[in-house]
Amino acid sequence: MAERYDLLVIGGGSGGLAHAQRAAEYGAKAAVVEYGPLGGTCVNVGCVPKKIMWYAAHHAHGFHHVADYGFDVEVKGHDWAGLKERRDAYIKRLNGIYENNLDKRGVTYLSGHARFVDAHTVDIDGQKVEADRIVIATGGRPSVPEIPGAELGITSDEFFELDARPQRVLIAGSGYIAVELAGVFNALGSDVRLVVRKDSVLREFDKMLATRLMDCMDRDDIDLVTRVVPKSVEKTDAGLVLHAEDGRTFGPADSLVWAIGRSPNTGTLDARKAGVELDDRGFIPTDKLQQTNIDDIFALGDVTGRAALTPVAIAAGRRLADRLYGGMEGRHLDYETIPTVIFSHPTIGTVGLTEDEAREQYGDDMKVYSSSFIGMYYALGTNKRRSEMKLITAGADERVVGCHVIGEGADEMMQGFAVAMRMGATKKDFDDTVAIHPTSSEELVTMR
Repeated sequence: MAERYDLLVIGGGSGGLAHAQRAAEYGAKAAVVEYGPLGGTCVNVGCVPKKIMWYAAHHAHGFHHVADYGFDVEVKGHDWAGLKERRDAYIKRLNGIYENNLDKRGVTYLSGHARFVDAHTVDIDGQKVEADRIVIATGGRPSVPEIPGAELGITSDEFFELDARPQRVLIAGSGYIAVELAGVFNALGSDVRLVVRKDSVLREFDKMLATRLMDCMDRDDIDLVTRVVPKSVEKTDAGLVLHAEDGRTFGPADSLVWAIGRSPNTGTLDARKAGVELDDRGFIPTDKLQQTNIDDIFALGDVTGRAALTPVAIAAGRRLADRLYGGMEGRHLDYETIPTVIFSHPTIGTVGLTEDEAREQYGDDMKVYSSSFIGMYYALGTNKRRSEMKLITAGADERVVGCHVIGEGADEMMQGFAVAMRMGATKKDFDDTVAIHPTSSEELVTMR
């Protein structure tokens, strides 16, 4: 006889774990099934190890400025292999912590591959499990283009498997993963070329951010090449060569990294056996309550194709548990005004509408405030880097509907301003807030 649960979560990533544990706290008999290490993309091949590599790059950038403050420091090199060893050990500890947390909350951990049998039954490597409700939280994986030789490249997943730093790196992509990896490789000593399909990086973000970042990348000697549509990849004695549709070639490179987007992990789920609809890319559409087209089957996180961010998955999972098991009728995640950070060099923090989006939505009933300055961090040196900020307001009361920052500290300052925007802060509210001096963030409350 199959084991039966109140709740079965397919996927042991951030969203799935958050949902299962919150549901268990409300008294639900819950289980999580996962075939890989617990923690999903974020913990294993995403946010956490990426931030560690960003810190390494951040330190490397800092060495260029320590002499400005009177230090005589000689950097003799960087131990990539040693960093990887310590990083991997840290991630392994986190995997164990996640498993212990499930045990503490009474959530059953089932290791294996899950396939739907019907709307209330899942097969896990031959073991049948039944549940009153099923939540799909299987996340996504890096996409690879369907071109000859594409398998010669690696993705962001394999980036974390590199035992040594490649000297010549070619990165294909224009999104946040592409610019983050470009920054890490460059800061730690690699020769980096970034090829993008259009004319800019970060095209989904405010144009000011992309323009400033590309300027910083140029100053850091990252070679950015636009209008490149990959056609094929060739392995030569000198290294990997990328051939473009227009006849241009790029390389040779020691490593080619694909950072062209992500695809949903739904290919082995047999979701249609449960009647669950998928879109033409394999994502699972849901309504605002995370409900799929099938009663008692829900989906959250990257597999839904909406706002592929770890805190979004966690928030959606917890709110879903609040509604289903905590008696909070109508509880759901508002997917508007979601803050995010890009760990580029320098960092980017952004929340709300871009200038183009605000103009389309509000027309002339919007106003833009901006500031461009050199932060005090660079006051004593000659290698200065400019920060830029932008506030976008709408309506007669000038409610702040967009906030965009690139520069030192953008990653840490954005959280508080995101809270203010969620509460409906106006430009006057910003103006009436006493500045913290001397900081970069004070510019956001002193713009005119």
